[in-house]
Amino acid sequence: MSEQTTNPTYVLQGVAPLGADPVDLVLAGGVITEVRAANSPVADGETVVDGTGLVALPGLVDLHTHLREPGREDAETIVSGTRAAAVGGFTAVHAMANTTPVADTAGVVEQVWRIGRDAGWVDVHPVGAVSVGLEGHHLAEIGAMADSAARVRVFSDDGKCVWDPILMRRALEYVKAFDGVVAQHAQEPRLTEGAQMNEGVVSAELGLAGWPAVAEEAIIARDVLLAEHVGSRLHVCHLSTAGSVEIIRWAKGRGIDVTAEVTPHHLILTDELARDYDPTFKVNPPLRTAADVEAVRQGLADGTIDIVATDHAPHTREDKDCEWAAAAFGMTGLETALSVVQETMVDSGRMSWADVARVLSSAPARIGRIDEGPTAQGRPLEVGEPANVVLVDPAARRVVDGSAQATASTNTPFQGYELPGRVVATFLRGRATVLAGAPVEQVAEVRA
Repeated sequence: MSEQTTNPTYVLQGVAPLGADPVDLVLAGGVITEVRAANSPVADGETVVDGTGLVALPGLVDLHTHLREPGREDAETIVSGTRAAAVGGFTAVHAMANTTPVADTAGVVEQVWRIGRDAGWVDVHPVGAVSVGLEGHHLAEIGAMADSAARVRVFSDDGKCVWDPILMRRALEYVKAFDGVVAQHAQEPRLTEGAQMNEGVVSAELGLAGWPAVAEEAIIARDVLLAEHVGSRLHVCHLSTAGSVEIIRWAKGRGIDVTAEVTPHHLILTDELARDYDPTFKVNPPLRTAADVEAVRQGLADGTIDIVATDHAPHTREDKDCEWAAAAFGMTGLETALSVVQETMVDSGRMSWADVARVLSSAPARIGRIDEGPTAQGRPLEVGEPANVVLVDPAARRVVDGSAQATASTNTPFQGYELPGRVVATFLRGRATVLAGAPVEQVAEVRA
């Protein structure tokens, strides 16, 4: 569907693009039409958004979101998940394939794409499964998904590892033909059977089965060599250990076409949180040690890790409010990601707001190959570019309340945490999806 032409002309007055000097950004017809001096006179018919003290960023892009639909609408729907994404400052998300049915055919990915398009909160780009049913035995309909209306370019069995090196090689060879990418969930299954948390001092003290770092690192090491052999693109999902950072650093130094992501929760939380057996902190890959957290922060700061991706994983209360061993893996993250990045990377002096735009917008859009064309994401805040913009108040402080979030699930690991930053407004091609920090509920009604 195309946007209606009746959207207001917005003047984002006095905003600081990427934290630079304040200007006025004018959004009209789906693009940025002007960059004026700050607080310039406003013409008749222009709607002013007061941006004093606000940082303007390109709309955020998440390469790793679980929207649960089809199949688990009790935990999240495409509508509720994408509304949460907009509240978090996102204008595009990549919806993972581990739904029911699995997104391993053109029909399923087109269904997800169309529901997302009709909802209108963000652009939804389905991720196609690598293997049929995520079972790791036979390649899914990769070519058909790539040629579908959804134009899939990212393929992943996330939630499960493509453990078979032959199948992984074939997938890398297949996606190379249309410049796709395989996003690997790096988890050697034989090394993690029955694993409940990071293997280390805490797991030993608690008596929980450990999840060794080498289970992640061994798959990454194998796959970067396979990507080099094939000459194809590899993306590593939710990297979490110091050793993984070193392998990616080595591979990039060798010229291998590999990218990697870290989640917000792996930037700030550690395995010490498991001591109370609170299943909120049960996640895959598990929370690691403080040394691992420091390593992934450094890897993100120096560019070894390319992007931050939320791995937003909503669950019903029944799936998380139970004993640790029976609880589902996963945490929500769309509405807290930007705040965690500000806390760990910006306020600590490790990164600038321009760096934030890179790791949360331009780089994920480039990896997902959605950075070109009329619906391009991750573009700079310049005249003529699509008006995908988020305004954030970096001086704000807020206490996270999972029950008050837009997502349908409450399993945030940041319940009760005070985090910096607040998304004030989000614009998708010049159309407001969030204003004054709240969803614009009529968003779907303005679509033709």
